[in-house]
Amino acid sequence: MCEDDHHGVGRRALFVTGAAAALTLGGVSFASEAADAAEGPAGSGAPVTRTVRGTLPTGAPDFVYLPVEVPSGVREIRVAYTYERPTVPAGTAGNALDIGIFDQRGTELGGKGFRGWSGGARTEFFIRADDATPGYIPGPVREGTWHIALGPYTVAPQGLTYEVTITLTYGEPGEAVKPVYPPSRAKGRGRAWYRGDCHLHSWYSDGRRTPAEIAALARAAGLDFINSSDHNTHSAHAHWADQAGPHPDGELLILLGEEVTTRNGHVVALGTDPGTFVDWRYRARDNRFGKYARRIRQAGGLVVPAHPHATCVGCNWKFGFGEADAVEVWNGAYGPDDEVSLADWDSMLVASVREGRGGRDWIPAMGNSDAHRDPDPVGTPQTVVLADDLTREAIQEGIRAGRSYVAESKAVSLSFSATGPKGEHAGIGGRLAVDRDDPVTVRLEVSGAPRCTVRFVTDQGVLHTSAVLPVSGSGTVEWRTTAQYAAYVRAEVRHEVAAGPLPGALAAFTNPVFLGR
Repeated sequence: MCEDDHHGVGRRALFVTGAAAALTLGGVSFASEAADAAEGPAGSGAPVTRTVRGTLPTGAPDFVYLPVEVPSGVREIRVAYTYERPTVPAGTAGNALDIGIFDQRGTELGGKGFRGWSGGARTEFFIRADDATPGYIPGPVREGTWHIALGPYTVAPQGLTYEVTITLTYGEPGEAVKPVYPPSRAKGRGRAWYRGDCHLHSWYSDGRRTPAEIAALARAAGLDFINSSDHNTHSAHAHWADQAGPHPDGELLILLGEEVTTRNGHVVALGTDPGTFVDWRYRARDNRFGKYARRIRQAGGLVVPAHPHATCVGCNWKFGFGEADAVEVWNGAYGPDDEVSLADWDSMLVASVREGRGGRDWIPAMGNSDAHRDPDPVGTPQTVVLADDLTREAIQEGIRAGRSYVAESKAVSLSFSATGPKGEHAGIGGRLAVDRDDPVTVRLEVSGAPRCTVRFVTDQGVLHTSAVLPVSGSGTVEWRTTAQYAAYVRAEVRHEVAAGPLPGALAAFTNPVFLGR
C-alpha cells in the first residue's frame, strides 16, 4: 500500500480510479486567498506552499494521482519534487519517478484535463496564463481539483520515497498568448524526393535542444521536413512557427506530433493537427491502443511504432502492428535492435504476400534519428520520400504508400526499380504487374556509399549480393528474376563487415517493389 503524509492537511484514504493501473491519494487543500491571509496577505501575491511526502512500494501502479484543491484567484501553480535513489544490486532496477499534471477538467483518459508532462526530465515546473515550463501548456489556473500525476517508472526493492511541494501564487492572471503554429506547406520542388527525420526531441520533453537548434541541424543534414515528437506532450507545437518558411538554407516543412510513450512501447504520432494531445496511460493488456491510434488518424496523423525492439524499460513494442501506418525499423545509430526490427519487418512482408494480400496491405518501413541532445546527429538516419510536393498531406501519403527509402545521411542517394519484358516499370513501394514466368530486371543505382555492398532481399531471403562498391561510393547493380521466384524485392546497402558472420551495418535500405499481378 502507498503511504502519504500531507504536511499541513489531514490524511485521507487511498482509492482506486477507473483504471486498474492507477491510484489516487488523499487530497491537498489550499484555503481561499482571503482566508489564507496569515500566510499570504490578501492581494499581496505572496505564495502559499504545501508539502506531501510518501512512499510507493515495488509493484506500485503505473500512475498515482495527487489531488490539489485550487481556490479562485490563483495566478500560478508551481510544483517541485524529489525522491530517494537508494543503491540497488547489479541487474536490479532503481527508482525513477515521472511527473505531470492535469487541471480541473480531470484525469479521464483522452480527456481535456492534460496540462503537461516532463517525465523524469525536470524536478519542478510552473503553469500560468501567459507562460509555462517547457513540456507544460500555459493557460489560466482555474478553480477546482487539479491532479499531480506521478509515474513510478521503476521502483527499487526499498520502495520509492518522494516529496512533492505545491506552491500557489495569488493575483491577477497574465494575458494568455494565442498559439501560432507552423504552416502545413513549404516551398517544394513539385513531385520529388524529400528527406525527413520524424522522431526528434526538444527541451519540451527530455531533449536538450531548442526548436531553433533542431531546425538548424535539420537544414545542415539536408532535410526538407521534420516532425516534432516530444514524449507525451504537445507543448512544443506552438514554438515551431518561427523555424518554418523561407530561409537562406532552404525551406523546412515542420510537422507536429508526439511520441506516445506507454509502458508497453512507444509510437510516433506523425503530422497531427496542431495542439493534438494523444493519451499514453494504458498497457497492451488494457485493449485501449486502437482507440488512440484512431485518435491519431482523426487528427490527420500517421501511426508509427517506434524502435519496436529497443531494450530500454517500456520501449519494446507489445501492441502488435494491426494499427500501424508505417514502422520505424531504423532508430538512431544502427545497432543489434535495428537488425532485429529489420528482420521482423521483413517477416511481415512475407506474411502479406503469403496471405494473398498481394502487397496491397503491407506496412512500410522508415528510419529516424530519435536525437535528443549533443552529440546525437539529426538526420541519421533519414527517410527519403517521393511526394507530390512539400506538404503535410503529400509527405504523409508518400510514407503511407511506402514510396520511400532510408539513408544514413544526405550523402546517400538511391534509385531502385523493376522492369518487365514489355517495358513495364515499377518503383519503390509499387507493383510490377507481370506474369509469374516473365523475366524481370531489378536495378539499383546508388551514390554516397563507398566500399559498401548491395543485397537484394526477397520473400525467399537474400538472393543476390553485389561486389563491393568502389571508393567513389557510386555504382549500379542489376539482377534478373521472375515473380514466381520473388514475390517482392527490396534493396539493402551495407557497410563492409569488420569481422564475424553478421552483415555490416546499414548505409541505406528501400521499401520493396512487389512482382506479379
